[in-house]
Amino acid sequence: MADIVKRREWGARAPRGSYSRISSTKGVKVHYTGGRVDPGIIDDHAKCVALVRSIQNQHMDGNGWLDIGYSVVACPHRKVFEGRGLHHLPAANGPGLNSGHYAVLGLVGSTGLTKPTDGILHAILDAVEYLRAEGGAGREIKGHRDGYATDCPGEPLYAWVKRGAPRPGATPAPPEPHPVFPGRVLKYPPVMEGADVRTWQRQMRERGWDLDADGLYGEESQRVCRKFQDEKGLPATGAVDRATWNAAWEEPVT
Repeated sequence: MADIVKRREWGARAPRGSYSRISSTKGVKVHYTGGRVDPGIIDDHAKCVALVRSIQNQHMDGNGWLDIGYSVVACPHRKVFEGRGLHHLPAANGPGLNSGHYAVLGLVGSTGLTKPTDGILHAILDAVEYLRAEGGAGREIKGHRDGYATDCPGEPLYAWVKRGAPRPGATPAPPEPHPVFPGRVLKYPPVMEGADVRTWQRQMRERGWDLDADGLYGEESQRVCRKFQDEKGLPATGAVDRATWNAAWEEPVT
């Protein structure tokens, strides 16, 4: 269960106006501060509180936002600061992108403390579980740079996200058995039809892709396939070959 630090507990300023409401999201986007973070926060929780206050001040007084831009903030002491909170539109993901994901800040920066501690990673995942259970967050865990031109959340934190955001110290679970490659490459044109097409489409939907599992491999399936291949570093052919089929079950969701 997430150890939530409520706004009143960290001395948050009142927002300047009313939040826009969101009922659910695809998941979360992970962020870093983009500036220097004092490594001293690891040993002094009071410094975490002061840093969160300073971020709120920068967002309100520097950016002109109505409040801190993040939904929640994760600190090295495995605590989750309430930012804008549940069901409130964040401001940190980029114009037009905020309604798709909650914004979760890990207290690391571009200098100083740049590598997330185990406590920060645990707190981020505690926050994700909290946002899923109470805020309608979907299964996606992505970095801010996914879909927005930015260095955020920095290389160390983004590398963890790309690995599938595992719990520190957790033993990786063995891969689940998955359907064997059907022996034919799924491609378009012409439209291909069959149970193997539907199986692949269903798996892509499970991974968060917007795709109908209609059993017809056409233009939309080809588009999703190309984007998936590009994301996983596979040749972007738009055809589901053996490597692409296996990746749909074996590669982490990012």
